Amino acid sequence: MRKHKHTHRGAAICFAFFSLLFFILFGRFVYLQATGKADGRVLAIEAQERYLKKQVLEAKRGTIFDRYGEVIAEDIPSYTVVAILDPNMPQHVTDPEETARKLAPLLKMDVADVERILKKKAHQVEFGPNGRGISHTLKQKIEALQLPGITFVRDSKRFYPNGTFASYVVGYAQKDEATGEIIGKMGIEKQFNEQLKEKDGKVYYKGDQQGFKLPYSDEDIVPPQNGKDIYLTIDKKIQTFLEDAMNAVEKQYAPKKMIAIVADAKTGAILAMSTRPSFNPNKRNIENYLNDAIAYPYEPGSTMKIFTLAAAVNEGVFQANETYQSGSYQVGNHRIRDHNKVGWGKITFLEGVQRSSNVAFAKIVREKLGEDRFLQYLHRFHFNEPTGIELPGEKVGNILYRYPIEKVTTGFGQGTSVTPIQQIQAATAIANGGKMMKPYVVDRIVDPDSGKTVAKHEPTVVDTPISKETAEKVLDILETVVTSEKGTGRPYQIEGYRVAGKTGTAQIPDPKGGYLIGHQNYMFSFLGMAPRENPRLIMYVAVQQPNISYTETGAAPVSMIFNPVMKNSLQYLNIQPTVEKKREKKDKSIPLPSYVGQSVEQASQSLKKKGSM
Repeated sequence: MRKHKHTHRGAAICFAFFSLLFFILFGRFVYLQATGKADGRVLAIEAQERYLKKQVLEAKRGTIFDRYGEVIAEDIPSYTVVAILDPNMPQHVTDPEETARKLAPLLKMDVADVERILKKKAHQVEFGPNGRGISHTLKQKIEALQLPGITFVRDSKRFYPNGTFASYVVGYAQKDEATGEIIGKMGIEKQFNEQLKEKDGKVYYKGDQQGFKLPYSDEDIVPPQNGKDIYLTIDKKIQTFLEDAMNAVEKQYAPKKMIAIVADAKTGAILAMSTRPSFNPNKRNIENYLNDAIAYPYEPGSTMKIFTLAAAVNEGVFQANETYQSGSYQVGNHRIRDHNKVGWGKITFLEGVQRSSNVAFAKIVREKLGEDRFLQYLHRFHFNEPTGIELPGEKVGNILYRYPIEKVTTGFGQGTSVTPIQQIQAATAIANGGKMMKPYVVDRIVDPDSGKTVAKHEPTVVDTPISKETAEKVLDILETVVTSEKGTGRPYQIEGYRVAGKTGTAQIPDPKGGYLIGHQNYMFSFLGMAPRENPRLIMYVAVQQPNISYTETGAAPVSMIFNPVMKNSLQYLNIQPTVEKKREKKDKSIPLPSYVGQSVEQASQSLKKKGSM
């Protein structure tokens, strides 16, 4: 009886327990049905996340081209080397020592470092910078080793097929390790990063645990957005002429700096721009992060005389045949001297321009133009503001105009600082009938998917600082700087073409005060235009502190860049020569025997027999 009683009690307890469990589960079921949530999470979303798969559709960063569609910067496939270490995986590293021995040389790493990585307690490992962004060629070499557990993840990287080529214009872009995005760090890559930047697309679909798409399931596609393509004004051919010439000068003279710009005189389009030191954007061996062509203001020296001359001609105060006493000129407590210290006696102002006389230009500023009027022209040529070229980091020079001596020395390019691109902009007024053109490096921006141009640069007239008549007169005078026997520009004569221009020999400030001294311690330059009849190209070249001998002048390295680049560029642009090649007169004389002591009749008969008469 007691045993039966205990049995009923046990059954009651079990019934109560299972009833309670049922009500709990039923309540849970009702709650889930009513709210669709479990532990604060929406079950529908949980299920969707479990079966919803995502695949990335890779977009491409915009390509940078030259003006004619030659590739300058582009995305190319790259790979990251990965080693699978988990022994539970079908393919994994089985022999770390042997793998390290074979892999290390190809990754340019120490065998010990590779072996240390391969012996880590991890599912998989990478090999740092040396194992990322490798080329398809290197990938094939590693694959040929057939190393167990070594695999690759496909990616893309920025590639610059021309190497050191307009490097400070193009700049470079690199992958951000945190975000995986390619970001422009310098030049056009930085300035137009938003336009070049791509946005990956995505495909959402329902898939099984292995990631395979379930039958009859729909796809939700977010299309990729490729970056915009940018076409520069740079001409690959002219840029190559420039890079080759600068490489030759760098090898022969090893200067501290070189700067060169070639521009279209009529539009302001930059056809070539380069500096030294430079860098290969694929390697980024960068010594200087500034583009000296736009971000390095310095005292320009005598190339500044072009604009002082233009101001004087425009105001009608330059009289070419008027004479003055060269040599020295007193301004307050300061004495200005010509570059040869003694001058050339009493000469005309035209000869003063040809000889690059500092005294001539000091007198023009102080006695002809007047200091206030000259300052107005400095502003009209926009030396007081940046050009606005579409490159990052442009700086503006400094017009020193506080004291009388500063006002005068500015007239021949000393004291006041300007940038090379400011000089190019100002020179377009001389070459373009008085109209000063804004320099620019981007021709157009194109949507690569539609092929439509989304932005197009049109040539812009910044100002008209001088008249067309003045521009013609200044060109005439500058041509004599190159052609005259007295002209400092004689080294810049180009066979077949008339060149107008002005030399510059700028002193370099000494950090300790004053200026550096010595035969080499100058910034040698030339600002020239050709052909004189209708200038098509403007070119500025500056070479700082070249290793020239005492028998050489600064014109040697500068002309070694200017002359071949200008001539080759004019020929490439099909601009016909206008100056006939000078031909040496052939000596057609015939050696004659002596007829001393013979009569005229006898000598005449003898010459007739020889066919000389």
